[in-house]
Amino acid sequence: MVLFNLSSDNPGPFILVGIPGLEQAHVWIGIPFCIIYIVAIVGNCILLYLILVERSLHEPMFFFLSMLAKTDLTLSTAGIPKTLSIFWLGAREITFPGCLTQMFFLHYSFVLDSAILMAMAFDRYVAICSPLRYNSILTPKTIIKIVVGISFRSFCIILPDVFLLIRLPFCRTRIIPHTYCEHIGVAWLACADISINIWYAFCIPIMTVISDVILIAVSYTLILCAVFRLPSYEARQKALGTCGSHVCVILMFYTPAFSPSLPTALDTMSPAFHIVFANLYIVIPPALNPIVYGMKTKQIREKVIIFFSIKGTLWKC
Repeated sequence: MVLFNLSSDNPGPFILVGIPGLEQAHVWIGIPFCIIYIVAIVGNCILLYLILVERSLHEPMFFFLSMLAKTDLTLSTAGIPKTLSIFWLGAREITFPGCLTQMFFLHYSFVLDSAILMAMAFDRYVAICSPLRYNSILTPKTIIKIVVGISFRSFCIILPDVFLLIRLPFCRTRIIPHTYCEHIGVAWLACADISINIWYAFCIPIMTVISDVILIAVSYTLILCAVFRLPSYEARQKALGTCGSHVCVILMFYTPAFSPSLPTALDTMSPAFHIVFANLYIVIPPALNPIVYGMKTKQIREKVIIFFSIKGTLWKC
């Protein structure tokens, strides 16, 4: 919080409205969000626990998966608890430093999620296209460099958003028609030119995510070329099976953001639908990711079954 308290003219608290027009239904709308959020917390915590304690899961792929789980927890926790406090407690106020902090972690987690998926695509490329050199390429030192690199890149991309907001004077309304703070939503409240904010928000982060998508597509193109050169059908199925869960997570993460029909569909919907969709987007992928990996990854599926069978036995005792 101290990090972002840098404004010499620090405005007063902002008011988060929630979902405009559906205030009377806030209590009921919060129930599914709470359930999905609990699923995200429990699922990702179990995934992190299994990767931590099971030596057979101490591999590069599962290290990146654990990083994805931590980032998903950050993404959902940055937004959903405040949303629920608005729905159930009427706690609509948020301080300016608190608003900046929430905005930073929401945007940072999204960009970092994209970078992690790119790193996981590279991991699958090495595993399938150069299996004999897998351990020599993805050494612990290399993995640390990748993790530090993508984390620092995401930090450098999102941090300017904070300073672009700090420089703005807020002399009009401080009412935000949303459940959480996001860059452009807060910038629109300023009584100054925000063209730099709009340019930066829509160009730099989006171009970064698009570059991640391009690199992921290149990786899977090379993977498919290598797979179809394999001699047997069984070998091709086994190779593609190792990528199944990652492909599902990629589709869940990028499809809503890049669907050609989505902007048109959203333009015809009410602001309430926009806000509900935005909240679902920060909680559903974090909830589904551990489920997808638990179902489609054999090593994790086996450990989950053992984990719950042990817990069931202890409960009976």
